[in-house]
Amino acid sequence: MYTGKGHFRPALMTDLYQLTMVAGYYLNRREAEATFELFIRSLPANRSYFVAAGLEQAVEFLLHLRFDEESVEFLKRLPVLAHLPDDFFAYLLRFRFEGDVWGVPEGTLVFPNEPILQIRAPLPQAQLVETFLLSLIHFQTLVATKASRVVQAAGGRGVIDFGTRRAHGPEAGVLAARAAFIGGCIGTSNVCAAKEFGIPVYGTAAHSWTLAFDSEQEAFERYHAVFPDSTVLLVDTYDTMQGLRNALSLGRQLKGVRLDSGDLLTLSREARRVLDEAGLCETQILVSGDLNEYKVQALLQASAPIDLFGVGTEMVTSKDHPALAAVYKLVERQGPDNVIHRAKFSEDKETYPGRKQVWRSTNDEGAYVGDEIKMAEERPARASSGLLIPVLERGELRHRFPSLRAVRERAREALEKLPPCYRKLESADTYPVVWSDELKRRFAELRRASVELPRGE
Repeated sequence: MYTGKGHFRPALMTDLYQLTMVAGYYLNRREAEATFELFIRSLPANRSYFVAAGLEQAVEFLLHLRFDEESVEFLKRLPVLAHLPDDFFAYLLRFRFEGDVWGVPEGTLVFPNEPILQIRAPLPQAQLVETFLLSLIHFQTLVATKASRVVQAAGGRGVIDFGTRRAHGPEAGVLAARAAFIGGCIGTSNVCAAKEFGIPVYGTAAHSWTLAFDSEQEAFERYHAVFPDSTVLLVDTYDTMQGLRNALSLGRQLKGVRLDSGDLLTLSREARRVLDEAGLCETQILVSGDLNEYKVQALLQASAPIDLFGVGTEMVTSKDHPALAAVYKLVERQGPDNVIHRAKFSEDKETYPGRKQVWRSTNDEGAYVGDEIKMAEERPARASSGLLIPVLERGELRHRFPSLRAVRERAREALEKLPPCYRKLESADTYPVVWSDELKRRFAELRRASVELPRGE
């Protein structure tokens, strides 16, 4: 992650209050184990599920989390921390994550209130990592979910991530490409993502290429001379139909044409007609230009002869719903003699206590029928599979991450198992998720105890 002057330091990519709390915990000797859970509170409008993503990068962060001397010297100069004893800054220099992590495998479908990530570690360690983990898991889950909707709308036609230039920063563009691939995209325009994650990379040429030559015809011929086997021409710089006719002069070696503006339904029909009449039945039509799942769906419902969709801004920013209600909450801590369950009772922001597991049930055909969130020590009443799996144990990796293609396949299979009534782009049914009776009982018990506490306790 390059800033132009140096590299971002992951240990400092946090909110200040995480560091003040860590200092407070350390200096008050509050270092017993605690468990935090990361989950999403609610579904945005027109969303009916989430595609979990970002676990692998989250674990990489935890495994390599370090404070270097330059970072610690900076922290020493912050007014709010400058008065702290040297012992605390020495603690930061030797800081390592030594806890346990359970997580939902990437590509798994998750629903509101279901833990996606569970951290059990000494309290300062579990607290410090909140901001970074929320950012990673939230963003990739957001984009993977949006991408899955676009891919679903495309009905088997290929969707390519074109979004880096509109992502919220170059690094976000790389991770968005990864998440979009998990969501079902066939590739990306992002070269870095192609290198880092093995995602197929796609590209054509911009309007500037055409404008750099004296004529559109010359621009097309010069491009084809350099890339004879992969020429996809952008034909709408001047007049789209004339651009198509100019592209036809390249003959059967024309791999595809791209439409980026105008009435894509009418233009794609005309393009297909012109190409077919010229004997270029195998030449593909790629469309782009502010597309989203609704526009893609409308085009295909109208039988637009489109082969590929390049989707950018709307997908990598999840433009209609650019943020999810993702949170990271303390659910239990180790007391002197026992585990103390913790719950939050704020109106509309309550949280259930204790470490949990999510159990998913299926019918005889393998379709998902519902989830139950139970305390970790509870067992399911019927045949189900627990979603959270162990990933780190005492700071050591205990899980072998699958290839990104395998993650993408997991997401595809999961969506096939989700009944169609829950996959509709609008007005989808609500997938059933329930709390166990024991969890509800424990929550009610803690609520009563909080009301009965004497003032000041």
